[in-house]
Amino acid sequence: MKKIFARAISAVLVTQTVLLASSCGKEKDPSEYPVPELVGTTINVFNWGENISDGSDDSLDINAEFEEKYGITVNYTNYDSNEIMYTKLKSGAVSYDIIIPSDYMIERLINEDMLKKIDMSKIPNYKNIDDKYKNMYFDPNNEYSVPYTVGMVGLIYNKTMVKEKPDSWSVMWDEKYKDNILTFNNPRDSFAIAQLLLGQDLNSTDKADWNAAKDKLLEQNKVLQGRVMDEVYNKMEGENAAIAPYYAGDFLTMKENNDDLEFVYPKEGVNIFVDSMCVPSSCQNYEAALLYINFMLEPEIGLANAEYICYASPNTTVVNNEEYSLKDSEILYPSEENMPKVQYFHDLDPEIRSYYESLWEEVVRG
Repeated sequence: MKKIFARAISAVLVTQTVLLASSCGKEKDPSEYPVPELVGTTINVFNWGENISDGSDDSLDINAEFEEKYGITVNYTNYDSNEIMYTKLKSGAVSYDIIIPSDYMIERLINEDMLKKIDMSKIPNYKNIDDKYKNMYFDPNNEYSVPYTVGMVGLIYNKTMVKEKPDSWSVMWDEKYKDNILTFNNPRDSFAIAQLLLGQDLNSTDKADWNAAKDKLLEQNKVLQGRVMDEVYNKMEGENAAIAPYYAGDFLTMKENNDDLEFVYPKEGVNIFVDSMCVPSSCQNYEAALLYINFMLEPEIGLANAEYICYASPNTTVVNNEEYSLKDSEILYPSEENMPKVQYFHDLDPEIRSYYESLWEEVVRG
């Protein structure tokens, strides 16, 4: 299992750290760190929940490793949707040095001048990123983002509660599972499921499409148990719900805690996404942010992280590592014959965005 292998990686790196610390005494002089001028500074990192190897389950504590290597303190906080991250960033209440949004949100942040360009000459490990995740639509010149994880949305179900393997998003409207169905608590992901069922473009600019999707979601309200984000872990692992859409990598984590959980990519298609490391325009410790990005792409760090969080990795040193336990996963890396139909979200015109957000309020109110 991934956690066992993650522990092995952690043990090797921690041993290296202990040996280094013992050779240098209790406290290292700033001159002994790779970048002495940054020793004692702090970097503020804002990331999705459950999205880094953090030392739990005896895994590698990646932020602690960074602190040990560079003498820079990591102030690490979480969000559970792109929209929550955006609102917090836009408010200016807190300054972040690293954020890890999804593709369409990166496009929006660039359009609103909310990101700094990344000096790629200081990210030598960028060479480890697979070319297919470079020059993407949201950052065509690779100026503002460095890929962190890749994933797709699928359908999680409990095989003891759902007798027939579902193959369609329509099961989320099935009245026989009333009060046992969860859905996303954010508009873009939730609307996407209705749009896929209706055969729509996920990036439609036609208000009639969004109206139809809203009506579909309103129909769903009568069978829903609730709208969740990371609460889905406890709900599905604890068998408090039978069906939930969520991100493929997170399913693998849930299945470790409940082997009755299964996963499918519905026939209507799914959203595919790339989450990437970015530097906000309000960044206060730019050079440390670059060090952090480069550190995350180091082969051993990337491998430990990929093993723990279970998302597909854009890092070729991870994917090509024979010891990577998930390299043959059909959920993370589907073969050509098993690859579902996919669509990326794009940043939408502000008028359309405001329109679907107002429709979402109607859906939530019921």
